[in-house]
Amino acid sequence: MSEHRRLLDRVYALKSPAECESTYDEWATTYEHDTTQGMGYEAPEHAAERLSRLLADRPRAEVLDAGCGTGLVGAALAGHGLEVVDGVDLSSAMLEHARAKGVYRDLAKADLTRRLPLEDASYDAVICVGTLTSGHVGPEALDELVRVARPGAPVVVTVLDRIWASSGYEARVGALEEAGAARLEESTPQSAYHTKEDITCNLVVLRAL
Repeated sequence: MSEHRRLLDRVYALKSPAECESTYDEWATTYEHDTTQGMGYEAPEHAAERLSRLLADRPRAEVLDAGCGTGLVGAALAGHGLEVVDGVDLSSAMLEHARAKGVYRDLAKADLTRRLPLEDASYDAVICVGTLTSGHVGPEALDELVRVARPGAPVVVTVLDRIWASSGYEARVGALEEAGAARLEESTPQSAYHTKEDITCNLVVLRAL
């Protein structure tokens, strides 16, 4: 087993927000090299590109990057011309790396397993990449991502293919639709995630209602 695979297995086995926080604080310095170079982590760019097309001609749209980590998604969004991006993440060390990129309007510490410290309908778009996965944040977080999105706002998320149905994400999307909170606009399984580790994701677009 490769060192990168062992690292992935470790983070996918995390059991609590406290474990996640300490692990990502420890990993922050080498995270980007390990994931992008070592694992072929392509999901941030793919998801950011998709959101940028949904926000075509709206460079000043207010975007929330939920679980922003070191800012890979924020940098990708900026590269696609989006100018107003806020980020939240559980790890203070990861947030420091995100802050150093200079692409976020605001950054704050937040636990996506709890209610976010944000008002209802605060953002024109929400994006969450690499967080809805094993050992991290469960499907209940989708409710919060939709809550903070303005009516009509796109909510772009990645969910590992292997847990999309088995861990309740598919069902949670169905529940949001039934409740009239959001509709499923796109579902693209087998999307690029960690290409060097042969891990794929479902790239999902919800529309807040």
